Amino acid sequence: MNHIKDSHITEGRTRSQIRYAMDVGIVLKEDQSTGYITYGKVQKILTNAATHPHGIKVRLSSGEVGRVKEFVK
Repeated sequence: MNHIKDSHITEGRTRSQIRYAMDVGIVLKEDQSTGYITYGKVQKILTNAATHPHGIKVRLSSGEVGRVKEFVK
């Protein structure tokens, strides 16, 4: 599990930008207060809406669930 403190990230709010097996950084529910980002590959997209102001919710291949904050290039 790799963590980095969230700064001014605005990616991940549009569902159409996210693909399965894509490398992303998410904020877990328990890390919302600190803004720490966990990295992994998208296993499942959980948000049905086209957009979400706090980021699209996904499940990583590790089983962790959180909202997308950045795309790993």
